[in-house]
Amino acid sequence: MAAFGGMLAVMAGAYGLARARRVRESGVPVQALVKRSPGPGGVGPAMLRPSLQFVTEDGRVMEVASPVSSTRRQPLRDGDHVLVSYDPADPRDVVVHGRERLGLERGFTGVGALVVLLAVTLLAVVVASR
Repeated sequence: MAAFGGMLAVMAGAYGLARARRVRESGVPVQALVKRSPGPGGVGPAMLRPSLQFVTEDGRVMEVASPVSSTRRQPLRDGDHVLVSYDPADPRDVVVHGRERLGLERGFTGVGALVVLLAVTLLAVVVASR
């Protein structure tokens, strides 16, 4: 069971890394306007994940939820402009340049591989002790 969970984490991390790389390298770079949804008192999820509004090559105006949240170190303030790349086949798939969160994806892959290795090692010990 642990090996299955580890493999799932490895696949999720690998998918995230491949998707981010694909959109960053072959996507269309544009400037996006950061828009915050009005929330009560300026708190809540609307403050963490603002919307990004941009115009595609074919003139469509897209507004998508930001794939990354605003942080104290890298805030996404209402009215700011950020560089994003979008997938021309699916403009809702965006990557915010400089905020790809690749560490999180690498962490999923590494921890998943460690869990798989531990499960296989434990299985080998159990089989060898019989």
